[in-house]
Amino acid sequence: MTRALLDEDRWQAVVQREAAQDGLFLYAVRTTGIYCRPSCPSRRPRRENVTFFEAADAAERAGFRPCRRCTPNEVHVRQAVVLQVQQLLDTAEPTPTLAQLAEAVGVSAFHLQRVFKAAVGVSPKQYAMARRAERLKRRLSEGASVTVALYDAGHASPRTLYDRATDQLGMSPGAYRAGGAGERIAFTVAESAQGPMLVAATARGLVAVRFGEADALERELRGEYPNAALERSAEAVGAYVEALQAHLAGVQRALPLASDAPGTAFQHRVWAALRDIPYGETRSYAQVAAMIGAPAAVRAVARACATNPLALVVPCHRVVRSGGALSGYRWGVERKRALLERERAEVVGQVGAAP
Repeated sequence: MTRALLDEDRWQAVVQREAAQDGLFLYAVRTTGIYCRPSCPSRRPRRENVTFFEAADAAERAGFRPCRRCTPNEVHVRQAVVLQVQQLLDTAEPTPTLAQLAEAVGVSAFHLQRVFKAAVGVSPKQYAMARRAERLKRRLSEGASVTVALYDAGHASPRTLYDRATDQLGMSPGAYRAGGAGERIAFTVAESAQGPMLVAATARGLVAVRFGEADALERELRGEYPNAALERSAEAVGAYVEALQAHLAGVQRALPLASDAPGTAFQHRVWAALRDIPYGETRSYAQVAAMIGAPAAVRAVARACATNPLALVVPCHRVVRSGGALSGYRWGVERKRALLERERAEVVGQVGAAP
């Protein structure tokens, strides 16, 4: 990407006040001598008066001073603390306590807890747990024994993992290591108004609802669970398919379907919030972050949306950029546009038909 194109993308983020871009760059206004973060609530300057910087110190070396409304220098200091703590949690063994982390970065434990949760969406302890789960999945996928994988991932004992296995892995560690061995997953690829739709579920609930090419969808599922007892059965998941097709036809707006999809505590919080977005409406990533009580965790919310395994059931298509512009969608932006346009049209049509 050329510098001109990069700056144009940055300018669009400034125009739309995208909080997700805070911390990625700063903009400075030549006529005022002030620099701000992208989401600053101040009036937008003229494009020709704006220049961009990667960090606060670079802006200040160029003669700009920080905005008093959005305090961009403080934002970057807080982000530096958060990044340092994340690095410690990613690499230190054993996992440092909150007090040890606070001492390492030179702030109080209370301040660290508050700043970290505001930026990341979870506490340092919850972040460490999620990272352990990721390391565990990687080691199990590489073929390590359950015991070795547990200790390599940083678990003090098998008990600490098994207490959380259902939520984080969706199955026992042994079954995950064996590619889902012992798990029974029924699935089908059905036609829908949005093209081929894969629907897969265990006895506990849905594990996947995806759009795409039929053969590719099945290959992807089998790649994730190579040793599970995968059964292609339209009958076994028929109730799910019927509800999803009725939803796409506008007959059934709510989708209170059971989920057995694995995920971290933060992902499940985001996915639960998405299910609360009314049919025919949208929310920005910043609004979703506020809904879960983590207003600064906009980028983490975006990542949770991008990894959503249950299309429609968890309606991540209803999340857009600040200002209403469409952002990426795991199953294609055009499909996202079509879903939103259909929902809006049905809501408007219902209002217009009301006596």
